[in-house]
Amino acid sequence: MTETDAMVFVVDDDAPMRKSLENLIRSVGLRVEVFASAKEFLRSKRPDLPSCLVLDVRLPGLSGLDLQRQTSNPGMEIPIVFITGHGDIPMSVRAMKAGAVEFLTKPFREQDLLDAIQQALERDRAAREQRAALEELRSRFESLTPRERAVMTRVVAGLLNKQIGAELGTSEATVKMHRHQVMEKMGASSLPELVRMADRLGIPIPKS
Repeated sequence: MTETDAMVFVVDDDAPMRKSLENLIRSVGLRVEVFASAKEFLRSKRPDLPSCLVLDVRLPGLSGLDLQRQTSNPGMEIPIVFITGHGDIPMSVRAMKAGAVEFLTKPFREQDLLDAIQQALERDRAAREQRAALEELRSRFESLTPRERAVMTRVVAGLLNKQIGAELGTSEATVKMHRHQVMEKMGASSLPELVRMADRLGIPIPKS
């Protein structure tokens, strides 16, 4: 891991704790930015890098749990490692159910925090890869002509070329040509793979 391929954000209103966490995270070669409040973090511009948030539960103004809710919105997702000196079981359960990677009670072992950060960064890397793959799939689908899209939806619904031709008012040979183009443009090597692609794209499949 290099210092430039990931970013850790720390939000804690305790200045000595912020500095301690900053030094610890930097010591393992990670970039880190620290904030004294949730609002300060929300105002910042996050780089387009795998990242995670080390977040104190109790903060002035917007609490850590409030910030967790906000970062669950599309485009703001970020894995969270909670830290707290005043944690309780219901609070930790609530945080974990909402998707937190870990919930650590102060004082915690430094290695426990570093392990949680590593897990959170790996989660964000995986999520970014999935989003990029889905975006690539959408781009392929958008490259299809309207007729090719019509053929694709019927192919994944299980219709035969003859049936598709009858529905679309075209010949079986033409459907076969469009079907070949769909497989090529989508990068699908088999019908099951094309069906999985359609499912990932959320394409409505007409009932046969």
